[in-house]
Amino acid sequence: MLGPPYERQTIDLGTDDEGPVVATLVRRRAERPTGRAVLYVHGFVDYFFQTHLADFFAERGWDFYALDLRKYGRSLLPAQTPNFCRDISDYFPELDAAAEIIRSDDGHDTLLAMGHSTGGLIISLWADARRDTGTIDGLVLNSPFFDLNAPWAVRRPLAAAASRLGRRAPHRILPFGLGTVYGESIHSDHRGEWTYDLAWKPLAGFPVRAGWLNAIRTGQRRLRAGLDIQVPVLLACSTRSFRGTKWHDNASLADAVLDVEHMVRYAPRLGRHVTLARFDGGLHDLTLSGPTVRKKVFDEVGRWAEAFLAAGPTAPADAARSDASPADTAPTDADRADAPPTSTQTADAAGAATLGA
Repeated sequence: MLGPPYERQTIDLGTDDEGPVVATLVRRRAERPTGRAVLYVHGFVDYFFQTHLADFFAERGWDFYALDLRKYGRSLLPAQTPNFCRDISDYFPELDAAAEIIRSDDGHDTLLAMGHSTGGLIISLWADARRDTGTIDGLVLNSPFFDLNAPWAVRRPLAAAASRLGRRAPHRILPFGLGTVYGESIHSDHRGEWTYDLAWKPLAGFPVRAGWLNAIRTGQRRLRAGLDIQVPVLLACSTRSFRGTKWHDNASLADAVLDVEHMVRYAPRLGRHVTLARFDGGLHDLTLSGPTVRKKVFDEVGRWAEAFLAAGPTAPADAARSDASPADTAPTDADRADAPPTSTQTADAAGAATLGA
């Protein structure tokens, strides 16, 4: 989908009740590799298309990997229910496989996991489950999905009833939805600056199903009860949320999907070393915010990685080598991508507040 220098590798995950299941690992190699790598996991109604994020890391010597989870984006097969799962741990096999490829096959000695929204919930639970394996060295959460963005009565008793339904009729469609405001704020056909595949990331999202909601609530309860992630964590989010169902200019300066105060409230439950950074004017996906805000986000991620992962420098490498040969960037056995188609504790981008012991 992206073309060179991106590569893709299909991870076979066997079958489930809908047939064959795969995940897709996308890779962008750094020109001057340093043994460091990033594994990025997208959110709900999402897939990897944020090439500027990959560029940021690659320019600093990090090989960048993005995982399209099963039934998302590049991994969505015909006759599958888009974005569906019955338990968050369903995603652990592709995360394990991706980490094995990055660590063992490609030989990286430092691995930073990075998750957005639902991906932030997924990799938090995965990092906790794998805390004694040394699989990752750090965790960056971009507006993670720690609670439902709804009034208490919906978040607790009503959602609990829907979760029980999810155990009996997992594919039942629920009367919940994402709305179109966030999609309008980021897509270039509307009020945003980004172009992506609306078949994989529809403006109004995919239907919310009872089994998926049960999986999310179960995972969120586990997280809110307290995890024991052993590596440093950076949690980044906006300073405010937008809750309207119709477009307003405020939606272009806030998280229009989740309640950012939930992220702040539960950040200390992740582990003993959690850094919180909040960005005024940040969107739900902070990396898709306006140029000034996303530069602050990238700067903060770079400083944090340098401080806690000994992963400096944060500045890009010098200009590309003039003597680079085709062999320097030739693909390995990974499949080549298709040719491209046509206020709690608060810190701004100048500094972050560290929570916990």
